[in-house]
Amino acid sequence: MKIAILTSSRADYGILYPLISKLKSDNFFDVDIIAFGSHLSKISGKTKALILNDGFEIKYSLNTSPKTDTPLHISNSMANTINKFAKIWEKESYNLVLVLGDRYEMFAACASSIPFNVKIAHIHGGETTYGAIDDCFRNSITQMASIHFTAAEEYQNRVIELKNSNLNVYNTGSLSIDNLKKMKLLSIVDFQKKYKINLRIPTILITFQPETVNFEKNRKYISILIETLSELSKFQLVITMPNEDTMGIHIRNKLESFIKKNSNAIKVETFGTIGYLSCMKHCQMMLGNTSSGFIEASFFPKYVINIGKRQQGRIITSNINTIKISKNGILKAVRDFKNFKDQEYNGIYGIGNTADKIVSIFKSL
Repeated sequence: MKIAILTSSRADYGILYPLISKLKSDNFFDVDIIAFGSHLSKISGKTKALILNDGFEIKYSLNTSPKTDTPLHISNSMANTINKFAKIWEKESYNLVLVLGDRYEMFAACASSIPFNVKIAHIHGGETTYGAIDDCFRNSITQMASIHFTAAEEYQNRVIELKNSNLNVYNTGSLSIDNLKKMKLLSIVDFQKKYKINLRIPTILITFQPETVNFEKNRKYISILIETLSELSKFQLVITMPNEDTMGIHIRNKLESFIKKNSNAIKVETFGTIGYLSCMKHCQMMLGNTSSGFIEASFFPKYVINIGKRQQGRIITSNINTIKISKNGILKAVRDFKNFKDQEYNGIYGIGNTADKIVSIFKSL
């Protein structure tokens, strides 16, 4: 079975890693990796190096990142992605193309394949994020795909509703749980050796992405967040940089300026999967609006302060405290950490055998 795996960012690659490893080690499969989007972006750290460092070859590397974070350049990037992928679909003949998620880059790659009758398998369909334009892209990819692997039963039911059919719709759980079950995460000592960050200090792991619905409000939102972070001087603030979304560069610039002025704040462009999950494990809490605060954080479980509407519509587990973007609200949520009690992972996103399930389903096709 000849399969193309599409990856457009450090985030989706980190999730896909256990499945790529399974497919690559099985002679039944002939796997091509196609890297594009922020993997080739200088500002995002050219994260295609993460793929190569893991020992995987990249069949195609496509430079499709937007020049800036404006709506015009995002749209131009989508058009560029469609053009470049069309040339691949014309040249190659794949039994299956595997895609993950909901971003505009992935939507464009999938849309370009439709005239070529490419068969798409989609991971993480059925989820909802009302505060991001990703919602319409995710649902569109679901409609373009013929095979679906969802992270939870609720999301499986949503895909069945969207497709008006349960054919080839599988609740396999999340590959992120495979990572967390099988990866040996770094100890606090090893983490400090590798990243020069001491997680013995009470640490907040922060990731703030633009709300791409009503994106003009992001100027206000990042100002509130920066003002709030200024009052968290008792914590070490580990801040990861935002995606290449509308207003993403503006948010990045504001965060970088804050980090330069505050010795307790640390900028991280990309940890890689093991580094990020290790930091999540050892930090005191998470703050922001990243999807990793939902699936991955539920495994530990880690106390999460989810702010704003970007992730509105996702399953809310008991470790998540969702609030509006306000200074007083965030500061109160940080204080409320003292009331957070240790919990057990409830298995909602699977038990760590998602890659095995997907490989088995592929072989049965």
